[in-house]
Amino acid sequence: MRFAHIVVDILGMPDDLQLQLNQIKREAEERDAQRRAQQEGIPYLSPERISLNLEALALLDEHSAREGHCAIITAKEKRIAVIIYDPKYSKTKEALKRLEEMGYAATLYIVSLSSLSRILDQYRFVSATHAAISGSVDVEEDKTDTTVSIKYLNSIAQVKETINAHLGKGKTSSIMDILLLGAIANRASDIHLEPKEKTAKIRYRVDGLLNDVIDDIPHDTYRALISRIKLLSNLKLNIRDEAQDGRFTINLTERPDIEVRVAVAPSEFGEVVVMRILDAQAISLDLKDLGLRSDDLDIIQEQLKRPNGMALNTGPTGSGKTTTLYAFLKHRLSPEVKIITIEDPIEYHLDGIEQTQVDNEGEYTFASGLRSLMRQDPDIILVGEIRDKETAEIAVQASLTGHLVFSTVHANEATGAIPRLLDLGVKANSLAPALNLLIAQRLLRRLCEKCKKEVTPDQKIKEQIKSFLAHLPERVNKEPYANISLYEPVGCEYCNHTGFRGRIGVYELLVVDGALQELITKEAGQREIDTLVKTKGFVSMQEDGILKVITGITTFSEVEDITGKIVWDKKSE
Repeated sequence: MRFAHIVVDILGMPDDLQLQLNQIKREAEERDAQRRAQQEGIPYLSPERISLNLEALALLDEHSAREGHCAIITAKEKRIAVIIYDPKYSKTKEALKRLEEMGYAATLYIVSLSSLSRILDQYRFVSATHAAISGSVDVEEDKTDTTVSIKYLNSIAQVKETINAHLGKGKTSSIMDILLLGAIANRASDIHLEPKEKTAKIRYRVDGLLNDVIDDIPHDTYRALISRIKLLSNLKLNIRDEAQDGRFTINLTERPDIEVRVAVAPSEFGEVVVMRILDAQAISLDLKDLGLRSDDLDIIQEQLKRPNGMALNTGPTGSGKTTTLYAFLKHRLSPEVKIITIEDPIEYHLDGIEQTQVDNEGEYTFASGLRSLMRQDPDIILVGEIRDKETAEIAVQASLTGHLVFSTVHANEATGAIPRLLDLGVKANSLAPALNLLIAQRLLRRLCEKCKKEVTPDQKIKEQIKSFLAHLPERVNKEPYANISLYEPVGCEYCNHTGFRGRIGVYELLVVDGALQELITKEAGQREIDTLVKTKGFVSMQEDGILKVITGITTFSEVEDITGKIVWDKKSE
């Protein structure tokens, strides 16, 4: 009876006590591994310090690794790191000898049996296709291995339905294909994978806003998806408590390849992943496709003819600055002009342009890279972002010595670029003659052309618009705005029932003339600069947005979301 009572106590053991016993067992196992390592004179490797590379693991076949109680975790040319359980074990010696005969120089580490088993379990990923290991995935646009055509994934609801149909069938690669094709079909800029306590959710960012795709992915499927993404991105599968960044390529049959930038980070219930879809077609715009008014387009084209000077684009992350600057480069591209960029990172590859990437670990920063590029005799230089004094000063000097420089700075409006550069430490008397053009921009959503509904404006709005148009600078052609057309969003399947599809830029442009140069040289404050600008035929982003509302492109609420409450009476500003 006493024995039976003990058995019942063990079976009824609380979960937290069982966890404690397991932890004690694991700690004892690691202490044993440390002891054996000390006796053999071989370094010990704790579980959290084991860093695995799948391509290294694949150098030794799974049968030999399991039979020999060993595994290759990293490799650099012919130098490899091998974890082992017992160096005296005959099968381990045989495996190591075979590696030596293959020309590998091995550094050995002793680990616990649990650590070794965990690494050997990763062989299930090595059996994937070579394309997956090399950082690319082949996805047929018309027909994937799931027999789902991309044309059936052109709404988020259809993506959800298709994923649900494949859950529980054990094909992680099929779900991954659906996820990627669905993102492309729905013009998503990002895919977000987010674990919750009991399930996980997937969201697409479309036209700047997040949309739920599915919010009840089982944890086992979610973990398999994360492993698949890490495998594609050449990230470490067994590292789960540190952030990792990588990228892979989607190889499509009917269109150019698409790059995907991956960011993995730990969270409360697992790892969270953001995949940025870098579709080159999305940024291959000409100047006329950016959404610029005809008068602004004339200013841009005139400024791009200049042989030297600096054009700066301002705005927050995700406001379309890179797309605009790439359109500038594309406009100037010719065999007679040498264009070099320095970016962090290179997101889109441009034919005919030399692109370089910042490498902070290799000490190739914006500043050092820009200094190096100057020796390459470029005509036009694109600097991804001016972040510090050194980069700013070199960029200014480049623009003063015969180069046309394009770059970005973080500021809220076009005039904000001036105090920003002065705050970085650029000398005012150098900055003033260097600047040609200052731009600020945002992106706002376009009304869906298939379902938008025209509305009749009330008398107050009509009067406000009439007064607004009358006070616009003379350079703005008023003819396109003679007939006011206001619309409201409705929602249909084509726009995923949001009422909006696609985005367009709103801009403000400021040409730096003699009067403004004089203020810069005097290090005038923001208010004084703004006062001068208002006398120069300046059109603000909000005013540009209102003009897009009048022509039925977007709504007043969209303009207010990105530029603040509309001020109709400029005297009240």
